[in-house]
Amino acid sequence: MLNFTANLSLLFTENALIDRFKAVRQAGFNAVEIQFPYELSAAAIKDQLDEHDLKLVLFNVAADDLLQGGEGLACVPEKRGQFKDALAQTIDYAKLLKPEAINVLPGRCLDNSRFEQYLETFKENLGFAVEAFAPLGIKTVFEAINIHDMPGFIIHNGAQMLSVLNQLNHPGLLMQYDIYHMQMMGEDPETFITEHADQIGHIQFADCPGRGQPGTGRIDFAGVFSAIEKSGYSRWIGAEYKPVGTTIESLDWFTAGTK
Repeated sequence: MLNFTANLSLLFTENALIDRFKAVRQAGFNAVEIQFPYELSAAAIKDQLDEHDLKLVLFNVAADDLLQGGEGLACVPEKRGQFKDALAQTIDYAKLLKPEAINVLPGRCLDNSRFEQYLETFKENLGFAVEAFAPLGIKTVFEAINIHDMPGFIIHNGAQMLSVLNQLNHPGLLMQYDIYHMQMMGEDPETFITEHADQIGHIQFADCPGRGQPGTGRIDFAGVFSAIEKSGYSRWIGAEYKPVGTTIESLDWFTAGTK
């Protein structure tokens, strides 16, 4: 059986973040993920998780200006100190919230002449993250994001993820595989997941194009979910899409029996 989480940064946004935990539980989920939880205190999140009997599976290290069109944090050489500060903040949250995995977003390089320097900085910072989270029993993951939505993103396909994974070669490091982003890059998610399930620490999905719920684009989710199940992947699968209509109206894929 597949295990689904609701991403509270994109789903149930009809409610304030603090109120989304209750909404998620009422919809039938028993686990959540959050892109950036830092607008709430770790204690406030823990209270909500406990009250509604939810597990927080995943959240991200802060990424500075990435979502505002900037280069982000983890790959920028001049921001090494800022990344370590963000890592310390994440550790504080992780100790209380005990997620299964924490995502380090690579970021983007807007000056191609510095690409290799940015990539090396990311691998260095990713290594710091792995060494920080492994003693807590938490996996570190990183993801590829398509360059149509985020031009200049330094990790934007499966081959690049595998290369970084193999270079760092740490048991605490895995890939976060986002079906939407890799479909946007023209890759076949079913094949990749089938071949690399044991190297994937988290999966996220949205339909493509549009990044809406299953059924709003061209992805065959029956086939994708079947491939995940057959692959032996047993970790969590995050619903990280932008609902067309209300969130509740977008949950046909979930209420139809896939949970």
